[in-house]
Amino acid sequence: MASSHREAPNLTKMSKVDSTDLYMFRSYEPGRAAFVTLIANFQPGQNPGDGPNYYTMDPDAIYEIHIDSDGDAKEDLTYQFKFTNTLRNGGKGITLNIGGKELPIALRQAGQITLADDPDLGEVEDYTLTQITGDRRSGTRASVANATGGATTFRKPFDNAGKKTLPDYPAYANQYIYNITVPGCATPGRVFVGQRAEAFAVNIGPTFDLINYVPIDGASFPGGITQSRDNDDLVGKKNVTSIALELPISCVTGTGNGVIGAWQTASLPQARLLNPKASYASMSQSGGAYTQVSRLSAPLVNELVIGLPQKDTFNAAKPTGDAALADYVTNPTFPAIVDLLFRAPINATLGTSFTNIAPSNLPRNDLVAAFLTGIKTLNQQKTVTASEMMRLNTAINPTPRDQQKTLGVAADDLAGYPNGRRPGDDAVDLTLRVAMGRLCYPVPINGVQTDLGLCKPADAPVGNAPLTDGAPISATEFQNVFPYLNSPLSNSPRTAAPHS
Repeated sequence: MASSHREAPNLTKMSKVDSTDLYMFRSYEPGRAAFVTLIANFQPGQNPGDGPNYYTMDPDAIYEIHIDSDGDAKEDLTYQFKFTNTLRNGGKGITLNIGGKELPIALRQAGQITLADDPDLGEVEDYTLTQITGDRRSGTRASVANATGGATTFRKPFDNAGKKTLPDYPAYANQYIYNITVPGCATPGRVFVGQRAEAFAVNIGPTFDLINYVPIDGASFPGGITQSRDNDDLVGKKNVTSIALELPISCVTGTGNGVIGAWQTASLPQARLLNPKASYASMSQSGGAYTQVSRLSAPLVNELVIGLPQKDTFNAAKPTGDAALADYVTNPTFPAIVDLLFRAPINATLGTSFTNIAPSNLPRNDLVAAFLTGIKTLNQQKTVTASEMMRLNTAINPTPRDQQKTLGVAADDLAGYPNGRRPGDDAVDLTLRVAMGRLCYPVPINGVQTDLGLCKPADAPVGNAPLTDGAPISATEFQNVFPYLNSPLSNSPRTAAPHS
């Protein structure tokens, strides 16, 4: 239930390693413009207060953020996160003496939690962060350390169980924002891993019910969908687990041209043997080489672009292997589905006689630029290798939060999607518009309507229409400080329903 939730058949069985969203942008927190922030979200669809076990990460897995600084579609830097879950008190957690017998309680917590190492929390979740230079499996490894004290183990805060357990969740969670010493980098960065409120605005149910609404803004099209939070299935309703990393720009651009590419992955050992006498400490035995099972960069690619038989193939692939799946970008099926569903209603409403509203410029060079190569005048890397990565031009200054445009580059806000992605960018609306040919029309760049030369307006009959799923979002809904995404929602106490 996010931009890459349940998008591949095999991944539906492994929710803890399900990549959902990647955000990458120049930090717009005041005073932090010399940094780039990357936020990799996992475990989508978390119900607020979903206890008693909540949403720990998979200790068998490795979670990674990869950065390509020169454009060869190979990682130059990888930031690898590895988690461990530990029951305190010798593996018993919190215990109580019941009639002379000391017994572990059934819950993770037994009192109010306010401290970073609160004794009322019986299970703790820690992680290590490793920087890998070069190949993610054979490259040079170096531990990332806490800039205060030098420890190489960090702690993830407990999920938001509710007000009685965590009376001030933001203050509690902020104790787990760490300044970090990045190997080979003179300037400290920052890291935070923990539960956050979902930030991806999307009208999921009706969208996958064969787009059960008219996907044009009702303010400009008769019968079109009206923008409303009521159309949103995630924001204000669900949580997610975020891995947030802020790094100095000077330490990630390498020898490239200042444009970096990034993607996130999760991998599991090849073999897992279940223990028939399972316990907390011994649920299974895992072994073998790490195998990538989840991958994400730009939103909605595996949802709406990759064909059903190859969705798990895409999740297992490296960017260097994306040529094998290029047909899904050059000859996309999603616009054809939109044509089947909406050509007749559009013609009837507008009195037009379109024979096909899907863009006709095949192969779709505009989509190749948006998803595989970067746009030449915006975010193309030093070496151009067709590969599905999110690309960010770090030379473009960040836009202050309150001035950001939700349609990013399409609204002349060059610091936004598809030049990276910020929490306040409306990725669904932008993806719909690009898929239907928005880049065939001039786009505003520094106030000048600019023809990108990728295709022509005649190629895309509805490419300039205000396509939308009706679920709005705004940068002002999010924090103006790292880690940007809001504190997670809780379900306790419940908000009383109004009396009729």
